Amino acid sequence: MNKFLENKWALSITAGVLLGLSFPPVDLSFLSFPAFILLFLLADKCDSNKQLAYYSYAGFVIWNLITTYWLMMASLVAGIAAVLANAAIMTIPLVLFRICSKRFDKAWLIALLHASIWVSYEFLHHNWDLSWPWLTLGNAWANQVSLIQYISATGHLGISFWVIFTSSLAFLAFKNKKQSIALAATFALLLPSGISLMMFLGSTEEPAAKTTSVAVIQPNHDSYESHGGLGSHSVLMDSLFSITNKVITDDTELILWPENAVDAGIYMNSRTAVSISDSAQAWNASLITGTGLFELYEEPPTLYRDMVNGRARNYFNATLYVNADGERTRYDKHNLVPIVERFPFVEFFNAIDIFDWLDWGNIAGFGKGLEATSLKTNGFTTQGLICYDSVYPSWIREFVKDEADFITIITNDGWWGNTSGHYQHFAYARLRAIEFDRWIVRSANNGFSGIIDPEGNVLQKTNYWERTGFTFDVPSKSTKTFYTKFGDWLGYLCLILSVGGLGFISFTKFQNSRFNQDN
Repeated sequence: MNKFLENKWALSITAGVLLGLSFPPVDLSFLSFPAFILLFLLADKCDSNKQLAYYSYAGFVIWNLITTYWLMMASLVAGIAAVLANAAIMTIPLVLFRICSKRFDKAWLIALLHASIWVSYEFLHHNWDLSWPWLTLGNAWANQVSLIQYISATGHLGISFWVIFTSSLAFLAFKNKKQSIALAATFALLLPSGISLMMFLGSTEEPAAKTTSVAVIQPNHDSYESHGGLGSHSVLMDSLFSITNKVITDDTELILWPENAVDAGIYMNSRTAVSISDSAQAWNASLITGTGLFELYEEPPTLYRDMVNGRARNYFNATLYVNADGERTRYDKHNLVPIVERFPFVEFFNAIDIFDWLDWGNIAGFGKGLEATSLKTNGFTTQGLICYDSVYPSWIREFVKDEADFITIITNDGWWGNTSGHYQHFAYARLRAIEFDRWIVRSANNGFSGIIDPEGNVLQKTNYWERTGFTFDVPSKSTKTFYTKFGDWLGYLCLILSVGGLGFISFTKFQNSRFNQDN
């Protein structure tokens, strides 16, 4: 054991394996605690920040590989780049951990700064053009819903704070052999989970005053083939209409088709859009579907894809909304996967390209939606969040504040094949249910589609790679959780604490340097 604890490669690699196993579908979430204890030990053993980054990088690459290897199914180059780049970014908060540990001696302050730094990293990583929130520590706990009910106040970042704060105290107790710190670590471990467990066991769902009968369609078309592998666009649409007719009932009020269900670029007034509207009227139900939507502009925006008949045109990964009267509106996906869906920092590169050397509008990829547009009817309000949107609670919060009765997610997880990707994506939706106290309705092209209640319990779930559908009466809710009201307050607080702590370290180092020069 002593040899293991002294071997930097062993510490790093073991931590990476433990973190990988803590995520769905393995779900050994508790392994995130010993993993970070080992990373704290690694930071303590390293002689410099550069050495720490060197050794820890291997562990972070392993963590990324175990958890997100499936990215390479969609794009080999982009998948490898994401794993290597994200692992490199992860070394930064670990180096900052070491700096804080070397400068302070109070266990509670060190643990507080460690937790604040990691949460700040996750918070900032959610809010730039290379964002990749898939490995946020809170996601590892998505299937342990009885232990994380407190995120209705903190958001998912509260789980990350809990894991790092507890792990830091546990490491410091081990290092200093102090029983008082060990007791503090035990208290930090048990208090949030204990409160959550009481919330979970004591929760009673009141009968809903209003429900919406929803038909969830899982068409199971082949994501890698044009027109879903069905030969033509008309056959694809017939397939969607056919399965919908088999699933809906006379009481159905909303029909959900998944992302890319209409596997083509269409206009809002195209023949396909009109056909969908006519069908919605015939079914006397609203419909949400994923599709590619073009938009033409009278005044060209800064970035646009091409010109059609003298008008600028953009292309969006979008949701088409149709109400029971056949009226059409849209939502354009806001959170686009870096590189795969949109070129990172394209607005910046376009701005500095004063000689117009490159066509940045065409390079950009999909247009970026800016408005949190919902489907609003007399009976309900919901939205068609598209795939990657569902891992951004700060964006979903905009819809819930806009009186969403329940949260609707449409996705096409078929890009990743039968891998861990669709297990993780479905699990992460359980976090959104708890954060916002809303029912989740999810339609996926190949699975998993399902229903999740506000406590995060899965009430219905389809099989993967199955052509199927179901109906469910989804209760409406209008409550506003603390997180809904105040958003990422914990992220901002941790950012302030991190800047304050690191600023204090820099200031004292500068003062000491000046004092030494004067003497």
